[in-house]
Amino acid sequence: MGTIDTASILAQFEIEGKVKEVKPLGNGLINDTYHVITESDDTPDYVLQRINNAIFQDVDLLQHNIEVVTAHIRCKLEACNTTDIDRKVLQFIQARNGKTYYRDEADRYWRVMVYIPDSVTREAVTPESAYDCGKAFGNFEKMLVDVPEQLGETIPDFHNMELRMRQLREAVENDAAGRLDEVRDIVEELERDADEMCQAERLYREGRLPKRICHCDTKVNNMLFDQQGQVLCVIDLDTMMPSFIFSDYGDFLRTGANFTAEDDPALSRVGFNEEIFKAFTRGYLESAREFLTPIEMEMLPYAVALFPFMQCVRFLADYINGDTYYKIKYPTHNLDRTRNQLALYRDVRRHDAMMAEFIQSLL
Repeated sequence: MGTIDTASILAQFEIEGKVKEVKPLGNGLINDTYHVITESDDTPDYVLQRINNAIFQDVDLLQHNIEVVTAHIRCKLEACNTTDIDRKVLQFIQARNGKTYYRDEADRYWRVMVYIPDSVTREAVTPESAYDCGKAFGNFEKMLVDVPEQLGETIPDFHNMELRMRQLREAVENDAAGRLDEVRDIVEELERDADEMCQAERLYREGRLPKRICHCDTKVNNMLFDQQGQVLCVIDLDTMMPSFIFSDYGDFLRTGANFTAEDDPALSRVGFNEEIFKAFTRGYLESAREFLTPIEMEMLPYAVALFPFMQCVRFLADYINGDTYYKIKYPTHNLDRTRNQLALYRDVRRHDAMMAEFIQSLL
């Protein structure tokens, strides 16, 4: 933990009990997270987390979103007479400044949550866990369709495909690292499908496609499971904001239904896992179909294709720019990521008819 004085930070929050130990928790890439263990069994443990305000620049808006949503979910669970509610929704501790975060003298932002006992996260996606994730993320969206106020975007235009294409075109025009010639064929292929992939934003402007409160980072390790493997709750709510439901449905399948990692340079291993797609879709529609509009359900195959396409565009723009955004482990890392996501996109498109037929069979 270096020079971080966790004792003085925790003293700013209204926690119960005496702290016994503070140790790192999890392997998150964005925020620094610690498990705060208290001495007594009668007091809860806590999670101390540093909010990365380089990425989430409006911390007040970020925490307001989370406060509104977690309070709304708690009310929904209470209305259904749900048992063990404290393990099924995150609970944030108020700081002595009256907010749910504290800004220290080094301009670092901190928050504290109640630790949910006897809970685990998962890393691997199986058909069983994909079904559970689909059902949980669909239910998460369903509980939030009537949130009583408009939430802000914690990362503006995070999943805006039109913006991502503009960024790629600017990178191509500038060719800052002199790499355009070696990837010109990829740029041309992406441009051929760009208009189709940007259709969501057009439909939204026409009033035909709604935005809803979405998680926007739907990975299997962004939910907690109990010891029996049942989903407890969705976690990591920082990217939660208004978006198309495609953000939750498509982005999970981009990572979960690829046979290999997104930066695997062996393109022969890249491919679209139909079994994971079917399991996740079955679970998602069980929860979400009652509030989805016909156009949202019709465009679910588009969502599956959109996210590898979008990520390919983002990786390629960064490679052309000279690797200024994503961390890389070797000089062609972003190029390998680009080719990987393009291969996944191509394979997804070969499954267009299958996906549409399967979704229709569930409806």
